[in-house]
Amino acid sequence: MTVSAQDDVARFAALLRELKGRTDRSYGSLARRLGMNTSTLHRYCAGEAVPVDFAPVERFAALCGASGEERLELHRRWLRAVAARRRPRPAAAAGAAASGPGGEDAPARERASGGAPGAADGVDGPAAERATAGEPFAGCGSSDGDVVSGPLEEAARGRPWYRRRERVAVALAAAGALLATVGSLSALPGDDRRSSAGGGPSAAPGASVTTGPATPRARASSPAPSGSAAPGESPAPTGTPRRSSAPATGPAAGPAAPADSAPAGPPLAWTADSQVWAYGCGHDYVVAKPPGQVPPPPAPQDAGTWAATQSAVHGGETIVELSVQGTSDTAVVLTALRVRVVGRTAPAPGNAYAMDQGCGGALTPRHFAVDLDKDRPLARAVAGNDAGTPIPAVRLPYRVSAADPEVLRVTARTGTCDCRWYLELDWSSRGRTGTVRVDDRGRPFRTSGIKGLPRYTYDTSARRWAPQAG
Repeated sequence: MTVSAQDDVARFAALLRELKGRTDRSYGSLARRLGMNTSTLHRYCAGEAVPVDFAPVERFAALCGASGEERLELHRRWLRAVAARRRPRPAAAAGAAASGPGGEDAPARERASGGAPGAADGVDGPAAERATAGEPFAGCGSSDGDVVSGPLEEAARGRPWYRRRERVAVALAAAGALLATVGSLSALPGDDRRSSAGGGPSAAPGASVTTGPATPRARASSPAPSGSAAPGESPAPTGTPRRSSAPATGPAAGPAAPADSAPAGPPLAWTADSQVWAYGCGHDYVVAKPPGQVPPPPAPQDAGTWAATQSAVHGGETIVELSVQGTSDTAVVLTALRVRVVGRTAPAPGNAYAMDQGCGGALTPRHFAVDLDKDRPLARAVAGNDAGTPIPAVRLPYRVSAADPEVLRVTARTGTCDCRWYLELDWSSRGRTGTVRVDDRGRPFRTSGIKGLPRYTYDTSARRWAPQAG
C-alpha cells in the first residue's frame, strides 16, 4: 500500500476515533448499539479495515452526535479510504512478492501452501486479499457487511511456506473462536432492544358510576438506525392518547430514546356519583309530568335509574360525591378544586317532587359548598358536625395514593337558574402537574331552581303524590 493510501485510511480512522472520544461509551457498548462485533468496530477506528458499506459508519456518526458537516467530511474520507484499499499494488511490490526469500518460485510456493491459486501472500486476487484483510471478522454475524482491507506491507516481502501455513491455521482458529462467541452473545438482549412495557404501574379500575380516565403506561420505542428495520415496535396504548413524533431516519437520526419514560396520563383515577341525597333520604327532582304519571319515589340506590327514566333534573341542589385515588404508591397532591358553569337559563318547567316527607339526622358531613347563582362560584370547604362534635373541613391541598384514597363531597345549590356545570381538580406529582375534569359521564352536571314550582310529596297510605301543605 502506498503512503498516500495509508494516509487516506489513517485520516478516516482518526475521525472515527475523534467522534468516539466524545461519548463515554466503550467499544463494546457502541458495537452492541450498532449491531456489530466489538473487534470489527475497533479495527475500523484503528485503521486496520474499512467497511465496504457506509451504513454502519452513518449509524456510528449518529450515535456519537456528529453534526451534518462532520458527516459529510466522514463520508468523503470513507470514499477515499475505500478507494485506497481497492487500489492495485505497485508492480515492484508484486514482483517482490512473486519470489520468496529462499529463491523458491511461484509454483513451488503454490504447492507448499496447498495448491490453491492465490494462496501465497504475494499473489493478487480475492483469496489473497481476504487472507490478509481478516475475513473471519466479515463472516462472524456482524451486520456491517464485508470488510475492505488492502494487503499488508509484510505480504509484499513474502514469507516462508511454514510461516504462511502457521498464519492460516491461527486465522482459522480465531474465526472459530469468534463464531462461538457471537453465537453465545446473540441470545443476550442489546442495550437498545430493552422494552419498558410492563414496567409501569397499571391504572386503577374505574367504579360503576362516572369514571375518569385510567391511562396505562405508554411503551417507548427506540428509533431504528438508518439502513435497518425498527426492532419490534409496541402497539399504541389505549385510553388517553400520548403525543409523540415519528422516529427520524437517515443521517439526522439521533441516539435511541430512553426505555423508561414518564407515564402519559394523570397519575390518579376518580369516580363521581351525583345521585346522592341529603342525609340519605332527602332530595328534590324537577319532572315535567303531572303527578299521576310519576312513579313512587325510588330507594336511594335506584335514584339514578329513576331520574333517567323520568328525565328528571336535580331540584334546588346537587350533591356530588367524588372519590379520588392514585394509580400507584407514589403520592399525588390535590392542589385545588374549581367550579366551571357552562350554561345558565331560566329554571326548568314542571313540578318539584320530594323524595321524602322531611328527614334529618345528627350527622352533617363535611363538604364543599357551591353557590351556582354567583357570577364566579367557588368551592368553599365547610366543616361537618357529628352530634355536636365538629368534623374539620377538607381543606386543600390533600394527598392521595393507591393505598390512601379520599372522598370529597360537593353540594351545589341554586334558586334562580337552570345551571350546567362541572368541576376541575388540579393535581401535582413527581414534578408533573395537571387538571382533570369531573363531570356526569362526559356531560355537565345540571341543577335547576324550584322556587315558585308546585311541590309534591308521596303519600304512602294513599299511594299517590299529594301537594305539600303550606
